[in-house]
Amino acid sequence: MLILAIDTSAVASAALVSDDALEGVVASFSTEDTRSHAEVLAPEIQQLLLDAGISGNDIDGLVVGVGPGPFTGLRSGIATARTLSFVWGKPLYGMMSLDAVALEVAESTTAAPEFLVVTDARRKEVYWARYALTEGQLPVLEDGPHVSFATDLPDLPAYGAGAGLYADTLKANEEFAHEQPDALYLGQFALARLAAGADLLDSTPLYLRESDAQVPGPRKRAL
Repeated sequence: MLILAIDTSAVASAALVSDDALEGVVASFSTEDTRSHAEVLAPEIQQLLLDAGISGNDIDGLVVGVGPGPFTGLRSGIATARTLSFVWGKPLYGMMSLDAVALEVAESTTAAPEFLVVTDARRKEVYWARYALTEGQLPVLEDGPHVSFATDLPDLPAYGAGAGLYADTLKANEEFAHEQPDALYLGQFALARLAAGADLLDSTPLYLRESDAQVPGPRKRAL
């Protein structure tokens, strides 16, 4: 099965993953900028396909990270994934973006039996979820996702860029202090879950809080 995975919950990233490829990776890209998703995503996906020598017809499905994440960035990835799914006529699955970091942690030698994945939610808050490891070293979501202040999180080892921002408050793992959700791990996790017959999410975004931009109410007529 060949999947195009996309995540823009923090940085912009995309990957082609397959259960037939070595370590499941066909091609991938990831930026370091958290504010240029719309500009880079479509051209980079096009280049991924060209470099791999495949077209949308060769894709079996798409996976998109549905957050949590900021409104503008998250919309870029979801809108792109929905468009490609429609044009190519391929199924689209959603995955919580924090799952990508959780899988990366699970595959490392520093993974704790129970841990937090934490990303930056801005406004001095973090997005987070709690995971536990199974015997097969796949992370299982135990709680979340949530948005809150770092001081309100459980007292567990914390991984991800959000933990690095609040290392004085959280039990931040230094190896993962700058780690953001990456489509490569999101796609690999999706492949594993689909192979096990698990249900994935749809592409509804997990914003967790209201947008700053609100539709103005009706104007009052002057008397």
